[in-house]
Amino acid sequence: MSNLLQPHELSDAEHFLALARNVLDIEADAIRALKDRLGEDFLRAHRLMLATKGRVVVTGMGKSGHIGNKIASTLASTGTPAFFMHPAEASHGDLGMITEHDVVIAISYSGESEEIGRILPLIKRRGAKVIAITGRPQSTLAREADVHLDAAVEKEACPLNLAPTASTAATLAMGDALAVALLDARGFASDDFAQHHPGGALGRKLLVHVSDIMRKGDQLPRNAPGDPLLPNALDEMSKKGIGMTCVVDADDRLLGIYTDGDLRRTLEKRDTIKGVLVGEVMTRDPRSIAPGRLAAEAAQVLEQKGLGGRLVVLSPEGKLVGALTFHDLLAAGVV
Repeated sequence: MSNLLQPHELSDAEHFLALARNVLDIEADAIRALKDRLGEDFLRAHRLMLATKGRVVVTGMGKSGHIGNKIASTLASTGTPAFFMHPAEASHGDLGMITEHDVVIAISYSGESEEIGRILPLIKRRGAKVIAITGRPQSTLAREADVHLDAAVEKEACPLNLAPTASTAATLAMGDALAVALLDARGFASDDFAQHHPGGALGRKLLVHVSDIMRKGDQLPRNAPGDPLLPNALDEMSKKGIGMTCVVDADDRLLGIYTDGDLRRTLEKRDTIKGVLVGEVMTRDPRSIAPGRLAAEAAQVLEQKGLGGRLVVLSPEGKLVGALTFHDLLAAGVV
């Protein structure tokens, strides 16, 4: 059977691609339009969230709820304690999650969500501040909130102008803008981010140090500069299995390294390696890293410097304390 598209199939393909591109254009335009609306209302919302002694409680029904859940998650992972509360469940006991010290972000594009309207007076009565994100500044929710953020869109990306598409994209972008502004105001750094993501790849990249995964002790291949290549140095390289040996003095200070690449170069230059001392052919001043550096930094060095996938680890005094291979980084999930 031919793999070529028939004329009508090609037409369908072009139609669907054009439709998809139009969706992206509409949603991108909706997000860009928010920029001109950012002003004092955004700053008031930012100040409320930054100053609160409680948490940020995000609520929304339907698609707004899904977006709200993501906003709450982003806030929590970037230094602003937050959680999502389903507005329907709130009427059945979950309102107990809210205290007078909290800030509630209520999301409803129409601003007339029945479930949010039912609990709004009770939230206000508790003393919590309310930030509304709607697409209708004259809606009930917008009027009753302490701060209103306008996320209105010209049209939805749905051809029927019905399914929440551009509006949900705009609302999510507004939530991200708040989260990033708060992150910056709190001085939230990469180490803080790692503390919130200890179980994922981000946590591994940010928290793992060279000392956590380096080879050390009896795992390290060592030779004195006066050791002959045969059998001492090559035997040590073979036993320790990282394709090199470290040449150290009597105090374990690193003098150089000898790698399998160095061995090939030695054989190219000499008829025999019998009687050759490792100190005569070692690579001096190899690239090294300190044990307290992040493993991610070691990965960057190995990737950029073309060091054969190995790196020596030295103390501040220049003593050999470890060695690291690209395989070690892979095994630790750093790369």
